[in-house]
Amino acid sequence: MRNGILHLATATALTLALSMPAANAQKKYDPGASDTEIKVGQTMPFSGPASAYSSIGKTQAAYFKMINDQGGVNGRKINLIQYDDAYSPPKAVEQIRKLVESDEVLLTFQIIGTPVNAAVQKYLNSKKVPQLFAATGASRFTDPKNFPWTMGFNPNYFVEGRIYGQYILKEHPNAKIGVLYQNDDLGKDYLNGIKAGLGDKAAKMIVTEASYEVSDPTVDSQILKIKDAGADLFFSATTPKQAAQAIKKIAEMGWHPVQIVDINATSVGAVLKPAGLDAAKGLISVNYGKEPLDPTWKDDAGLKRYFDFMAKYYPDGDKDSNFNTYGYSTAQLLVHVLKQCGDDLTRENVMKQAASLKDVTSDTALPGIKANTSPTDYRVNKQLQMMKFNGERWELFGPIIEDASPAG
Repeated sequence: MRNGILHLATATALTLALSMPAANAQKKYDPGASDTEIKVGQTMPFSGPASAYSSIGKTQAAYFKMINDQGGVNGRKINLIQYDDAYSPPKAVEQIRKLVESDEVLLTFQIIGTPVNAAVQKYLNSKKVPQLFAATGASRFTDPKNFPWTMGFNPNYFVEGRIYGQYILKEHPNAKIGVLYQNDDLGKDYLNGIKAGLGDKAAKMIVTEASYEVSDPTVDSQILKIKDAGADLFFSATTPKQAAQAIKKIAEMGWHPVQIVDINATSVGAVLKPAGLDAAKGLISVNYGKEPLDPTWKDDAGLKRYFDFMAKYYPDGDKDSNFNTYGYSTAQLLVHVLKQCGDDLTRENVMKQAASLKDVTSDTALPGIKANTSPTDYRVNKQLQMMKFNGERWELFGPIIEDASPAG
């Protein structure tokens, strides 16, 4: 009898042993993933000069809470681990190392800012940890040949700048252009992009360029320099704080140039209200997402889902802020990628799925705007539409522009 039990136990153990490889073959995990959890790491400027962006991280955390309440992604809960980097590259390096080496996250997601992402890019690539949907449009973050583990989310700054240059040639061919730009990859990509759009007329049309450091208390002196150079068209390649300062200073001076601001500086709540809505009237920029304040979308199903989400999961947030629609759409895209990973939650497969987007859209994307990526083209957003601020909200104009040309 005892021998019979032993034979049965041995046979059962053998059956289990034989079945385990088949089960394990269906599931592949790297650090940060398991049957129950997906660890995602993020640094965010909850303090410092770019703290206006902090609501993006709060929206993303709230979105993942909603997904977890619905059962998670393929049965796994998303564990978003966030640290404050104060928009400081050295602090970001410290926090990213902590996320990778101590928290052992599967991937990093939506690190905000060009200088911060630049500071951690080589480290994350050396560790083969996805730097996924980095919140920057600098060209170096969509370079799969040299940085295969880094994929930016924002429209490419060079391409966006080129679109502005082409727009100026068409609508303001005799403009005298003054450029204010952030002295890093963000500002320099925009500057090079607008020059590319202007082509051989760039040297004549751009009458002055003025740069600033993120740590500068104001950009007043730069604005004075640009006005004194005789510019009648002002291009602001800036982030929220400096963009608001520039708009306000221009109004205080009684100067009335045509003003173009980059997409990073279009938030009504975080930029235009602090600058003064009257002062911001007439600003020109681009967008790829629906503006919550635009009555065009009052019956839009996607925005209704967004507003319902905000009411339940982030009631303290500004539902009309495009920072929050941005946070919502990026979180939605990450969930899409994780779903596509299935049970192969390796870092390699995360990047493979992110580089295989086919006509993916979001609740907040403009109609006709779709994300497409490939192993050789990491640019998520290549379509934009021009818009103008009417003193209360942005109004779209013109067709959707797709610039799939090389990004500089």
